[in-house]
Amino acid sequence: MNSVTGSPQPPNLAELASFDTPTICNAIELFDVRSPTVGYMDRRIAACFPDLPPMVGYAVTATFRSAEPARRREGDPNPAFQLLEILTDHSEPSIVVFQDLDDPSAGATFGDGMCLTYKTFGAVGLITSGAARDLDNVRALDFPCFSHGAVCGHGHCHIESVDVPVHIGGVTIHPGDLLHGDRNGVTTIPLEVAHLVPFACSEYLKHEALVLDPLRGGNMDISDHRQAIAEMSQSLDQLKAELLSMR
Repeated sequence: MNSVTGSPQPPNLAELASFDTPTICNAIELFDVRSPTVGYMDRRIAACFPDLPPMVGYAVTATFRSAEPARRREGDPNPAFQLLEILTDHSEPSIVVFQDLDDPSAGATFGDGMCLTYKTFGAVGLITSGAARDLDNVRALDFPCFSHGAVCGHGHCHIESVDVPVHIGGVTIHPGDLLHGDRNGVTTIPLEVAHLVPFACSEYLKHEALVLDPLRGGNMDISDHRQAIAEMSQSLDQLKAELLSMR
């Protein structure tokens, strides 16, 4: 915590991006800030481009619909431009997060034009509970995207609302939530411990190696394996106590 303001210290996003999402999840568990069964999206949300490195950024949220035309009165603000204004106002990397209100999706939430636009205005990735399209062209942008699948048409695609809580893959995402995603999926990172998560990841990998390195050597018997697991468990308990004292 910041000793002056009492607010969490800002996390190092580049350091967070150097770890895969499962390691991030393992590290978060050490802080006892939430159940180990929550905070990450379920298998409905998958990486469109599993070969891309991890993305890390703060959620800019919106709801989406394509089954029927938008019903806006003349003079109403255009949510699509409201979203771009929010992206422009953010100094930190953003991830655009869409909840598709249609079930099933009637059309794709995004294509190459939208992704190019969002990338230009500062986004580092996109997540939708709906569908994707233009996948070859979007891949060429090196812009990580996560979706529930692909649909070739866009329907009556439009944004319904922006800067609201959205529900994606079993997780409620609020504007400003810190997200981490890669080929393994997407997780939120609690802001109160985010600045400590890179250290926790590095230390977790060291402790995990107590079991994995001998296994990789190929000459371990059951007794040695049992002892290694016990040593790892004890060392992780010590790491957890150290992390809790650092909060």
